[in-house]
Amino acid sequence: MTARLVSSHLRVEVAQPADLIFSVTVSTDYDDVDEQLTFRVADEPVDAEELIAPSGTRLHRIRQAPVGTLNVAYRATVASRAPEPEIQGIDEILYTRPSRYCDSDRLANLSHTHFAGLTGFELMSAVTQWVRTKISYRPGSSRVVDGALETYLSRTGVCRDSAHLVIAFLRGLDMPARLASVYAPGLTPMDFHAVAEAYWDGRWHLLDATGLAPRQSMVRIATGRDAADSAFMTTLGGSARLTDMWVDATLDTALPYDDRFSFVTLT
Repeated sequence: MTARLVSSHLRVEVAQPADLIFSVTVSTDYDDVDEQLTFRVADEPVDAEELIAPSGTRLHRIRQAPVGTLNVAYRATVASRAPEPEIQGIDEILYTRPSRYCDSDRLANLSHTHFAGLTGFELMSAVTQWVRTKISYRPGSSRVVDGALETYLSRTGVCRDSAHLVIAFLRGLDMPARLASVYAPGLTPMDFHAVAEAYWDGRWHLLDATGLAPRQSMVRIATGRDAADSAFMTTLGGSARLTDMWVDATLDTALPYDDRFSFVTLT
């Protein structure tokens, strides 16, 4: 069994005591995980509360993080595959509705224009290919407030923008779709990565319009309607600023080949 080795390190300058939430650990879907997560300010440990979302996303909350430089360090060896993700009854509603960044109601007419008559595998393939060929991957080209419509109009974005547009197009044609944040061995440039999942024929199918990393090697961190549910850092109060970040993800064997078109699930 191929082991996946993932790690991340965040440096946060806390100017005023802040309520901080981090989403950097692998999800609860994985059983065989050797991991370590630490929070430190000036070499002193800081306590964090772990919260589990219904999707299996693990959040770590620091209440009133002290003033200073907060270092968040995570590393994990994921030695096994997770079971294929299941769909809950509410998911078919939740992941077909418009959401903050996947404004499918504003893109519905365009979905029908570009992909009229397509369903199932043909629809997923056509949407992914359209976004891959029409949207240029350009770091720093989008704003944190931009949704799928802005990406469609600008024709540029980063991984989360491409995922949002894929999701919005699919929802516009009544196919449940959601966003997953992942560690992605082989990703260049290395970072936290965002991909889409679409539900069809009893399975969640993993879609990555960027094609920047093999889908078979990815490790799930968080799952949600869009990036609002999967941010790696959230500040609820006080004043804190991310000043540096490192992410790494590798395999203990060679990277798998991904033809970009076959069915892949995130496990």
